[in-house]
Amino acid sequence: MSNRLTNATSPYLQQHADNPVHWFEWGPDAFAEASRRDVPILLSVGYAACHWCHVMAHESFEDVETAELMNRHFVNVKVDREERPDVDAVYMEAVQGLTGHGGWPMTVFCTPQGDAFYAGTYYPPQPRHGMPSFRQLLSAIAETWQQRRDEVESAATRIGTELRRRSELTVAGQPPTDADLDAAVAVLGRQFDDERGGFGGAPKFPPAMLCEFLLRHHARTGDAAALRMAGESLTAMARGGIYDQLAGGFARYSVDAEWVVPHFEKMLYDNALLTRVYLHWWRLTGSALAERVVRQTAEFVLTELQTPEGGFAASLDADTGGVEGATYVWTPRELASVLGDAEGHWAGHLFGVTEAGTFEAGRSVLRLPADPDDPDRYQRVRQQLLGARRQRPQPARDDKVVTAWNGWAIAALAEAGVLLESPEYVRAAQRAAELIWRVHRTERGRLVRASRDGVSGAPAGVLEDYAALGDGLLALYGVDGDVRWWLAARELADAVLDRFTDDSGGFYDTAYDAEELTRRPRDPADSATPSGWFAAAGLLLGVGALSGEARYRDAGEAALGAASALARQAPRAAGWGLAVAEALIDGPREVAIVGAAEDRSGLLKAAWLSPAPGLLVAPGEPNQADPPLLTGREARGGPTAYVCRGFVCQAPVTSVEELTPLISV
Repeated sequence: MSNRLTNATSPYLQQHADNPVHWFEWGPDAFAEASRRDVPILLSVGYAACHWCHVMAHESFEDVETAELMNRHFVNVKVDREERPDVDAVYMEAVQGLTGHGGWPMTVFCTPQGDAFYAGTYYPPQPRHGMPSFRQLLSAIAETWQQRRDEVESAATRIGTELRRRSELTVAGQPPTDADLDAAVAVLGRQFDDERGGFGGAPKFPPAMLCEFLLRHHARTGDAAALRMAGESLTAMARGGIYDQLAGGFARYSVDAEWVVPHFEKMLYDNALLTRVYLHWWRLTGSALAERVVRQTAEFVLTELQTPEGGFAASLDADTGGVEGATYVWTPRELASVLGDAEGHWAGHLFGVTEAGTFEAGRSVLRLPADPDDPDRYQRVRQQLLGARRQRPQPARDDKVVTAWNGWAIAALAEAGVLLESPEYVRAAQRAAELIWRVHRTERGRLVRASRDGVSGAPAGVLEDYAALGDGLLALYGVDGDVRWWLAARELADAVLDRFTDDSGGFYDTAYDAEELTRRPRDPADSATPSGWFAAAGLLLGVGALSGEARYRDAGEAALGAASALARQAPRAAGWGLAVAEALIDGPREVAIVGAAEDRSGLLKAAWLSPAPGLLVAPGEPNQADPPLLTGREARGGPTAYVCRGFVCQAPVTSVEELTPLISV
């Protein structure tokens, strides 16, 4: 059949396998066919949980007349941005440069050599809001290609030159200083929404990386403003509609500035990063709300996203049966039908469900503006509503397992397991780590980006995969003491240095031997997840501290030069880099804990309870050879902790009471 997506590993691509469009997957076959036919490439990029990707697919890609236009005049290429973030990055920069904004679905027209000459996002089936219809656009591009080829080639050359120029910019410099980090907090203070929490207006995305930076900054300096911004943001999200008040877990963003109505898709990366930052907020303040969010969100990840093989799926759709949010919203009548009139009225008041509704057609998104006076009643009602909701049609799941996102999930679950004394979280982190290391690592020691059903996909891992997985394995090693994870994290750090470094002290997003695109992407700025650049800096500093090898630390420090430039000008683009810089200034604080695994849990939890940003924990047996931090460490009549900071070590201690002051901030 003409559509070549039937055997794709990506669920997103498979969603388009029955389209009348003659789709190709990204690869040399598509470009060879475009050259043979002398027609442009029509590149369409999206992802499975994207609402407007589904809309455009239904309106245009399932339409026979539109498909006939596409097939006649173009070679059509479908890309899952989650599987090919490198392709997405290269062409998204073209979209943003041409239109001033970006997003998905992404629609790009390229020469057979891959050079973009026209780009946009969603196009409607009929002219609307000043936009041409998709068919009008297709006809205009085809006519221009056939009759004014010189204009096309000139545009492609101009765009390509500008994008290559941007990619050559250097960001060398020194890591952020105390003054830089103070300045970043001040800039964020001016951008903070004092009434509703978060930063900026609608749409509002959960600022996980910024909150991590602010919590670390407060832990290190005592800055009350930093803690206030983080705490108010985390509180507002946890009480708003962006948080699933029944099952736990966060939607991707809020369409309004008040956190009331979410865009209902749930992404693994958001929930992994937010679980970790809420855990750190609990560790710093003891907030009962924070602990509840951690436990509920961890349960959501384990219940809804864990795959049979032990990894974690990428996302849940925003839509159910083509209707956005249908699974999640309620009317007062629906509450009463499940709970009875009295309990339904109480639940409606508790969760903000009104006759007018906060969403479409008089339906409401559940919120929790305040904790109930009767916690037992709340839990009973919550479970009844959740049980009823599970009888509704459920959103589809994109069950590919993405390396980087699983790395963040491993870190969050491992830390939550030790801090909240929930060993099931640690076991889940271990199982995911074993799957990723077994299935996502090739015989040559290279990572692949994703797998599905326990079978690895073809796309190569990018920088964020190596860095995020390394971060997760370092955290898991610090919890369970399994030296396998330490050795794997160090191997990943070596791969970062060997295959991703540039000439300015930073990193490319793709390896030196990866598929050659029109340019090699490199970008230190965070997006919805920490940038691979800053995640790599954190991994290298951690491996440097445990190994004692300066080459890791030096490379991590050099990479943080990019955070210095962003700290005073655009800190919202550098939250993870600023958080890593806090760890650099505070540490390294190395805590080696030796003794039998079953006996060292008290010291281990005490170490992890410290909010010190530069803390690294290395548990193991006495006189263990690896990591080097453990070499020569003896147990003094029982489990023993050795604390070093700034390359100066304290006398060994054997009790929690002795350890705690040594690692306090």
